[in-house]
Amino acid sequence: MTSSTPIQAPGSAIALEQVSIQRMTATVRELAGDRFAGRRVGTAGGRSAAEWLATQLRDLGGEVELVSFPVTGVRELYATPVLEWTIDEQPRRLEHRRDFVEHLASAELPHPLTAPLVADTDDADVRGRWILAEPGDWAKACGKAEQSGAAGVLTARGTDAEGWMPKMIAGPGVRAVPVVALRTDLHRELSGALARGAVQVTASMPLRPVTVEGRNVHARLNDGPARVLLTAHYDGVGDDPERRLPAAADNASGVAAILEAARVLAAHAVPVDLAVAFLDAEEAGAWGSAHHAPTVPPDTMVINLDGAAQLHQAASVEAGGPAHALLATVDQAARETGVPLRAGAMASDNRRYAAAGLAALGIGMGMPGYQTPAETPDRIDKDTLLAAARLITATVWRLAHAGS
Repeated sequence: MTSSTPIQAPGSAIALEQVSIQRMTATVRELAGDRFAGRRVGTAGGRSAAEWLATQLRDLGGEVELVSFPVTGVRELYATPVLEWTIDEQPRRLEHRRDFVEHLASAELPHPLTAPLVADTDDADVRGRWILAEPGDWAKACGKAEQSGAAGVLTARGTDAEGWMPKMIAGPGVRAVPVVALRTDLHRELSGALARGAVQVTASMPLRPVTVEGRNVHARLNDGPARVLLTAHYDGVGDDPERRLPAAADNASGVAAILEAARVLAAHAVPVDLAVAFLDAEEAGAWGSAHHAPTVPPDTMVINLDGAAQLHQAASVEAGGPAHALLATVDQAARETGVPLRAGAMASDNRRYAAAGLAALGIGMGMPGYQTPAETPDRIDKDTLLAAARLITATVWRLAHAGS
């Protein structure tokens, strides 16, 4: 998407040199720290993170506002689920998030329920039993379970490359029976055991949908003829009851790069109407940007950064709305800073702004350990953080000095 020939924007060299990797890594460590507890929307940790970010933006001289809004249907895991089975009188207890995980369509089952397991066949008597769904047919098994009074459904789900089952907090509508997602190879193992004889399953699913309050952090910095809005979501999926999920890559890294770019641009009083929005509830369905987008002036250009942790071959860029001129400017800034770009899907807050008719770009530079306990600050690549902040800074600098 970019050529290898650097094109220097007038006056930008000094600003780009002032981008600090030390400040960005400190921001990532802070946001991924214990006191913010994974930053899930509606939690004390999430609210504290918003307050901390508001303080950072005030320190830049920004006019800061915290804006609250309701968020419905957030899945709250309020205790560690249980899954164990007994085969040939030998019990086996499974590990949550390694061997099994909550299914987002599951009904709440606060206490362990023990019942026989049965395969999902046409003639199976499922009343009072756990159903082992065929791979990909969990919804069909749920329908049978709901109609016939089954105990619940076990279905198959894969893992990431490191053997984790990532956490999510928004999904399909809640069914009337508990649903547990079992690691694919364990699902096959259980199916084989069931074909040979009786299997007893014990499971709980302390998962419930809740309505919570989200909180966006908005700031206005410099003045100028062109309107630019820099955005990144600061929320994560939140800690498990007994396990940390630091959310360092998704999206403490993006927040750190946006904050650093805003710091440099504010220090240079770049002549652009510059706003920053740190958005809540992206993990719950991009509620923060949906709440904010209708209030943004129609001539605003939006750059959203979701993930700045591990740049492989190129940064992914998705353009939406009337973004041709903005995309061309990002391409020029990428040549200047040496950041390779490629067109790629970015399903993040940028789409809410584009849907509101704004020129919007979504940029992503990788998320190692995505939504798992392995998403730790030590895995954030410093060169990627630096590339992201420099790209954003160079882009806004060019927009501010267009025609000069």
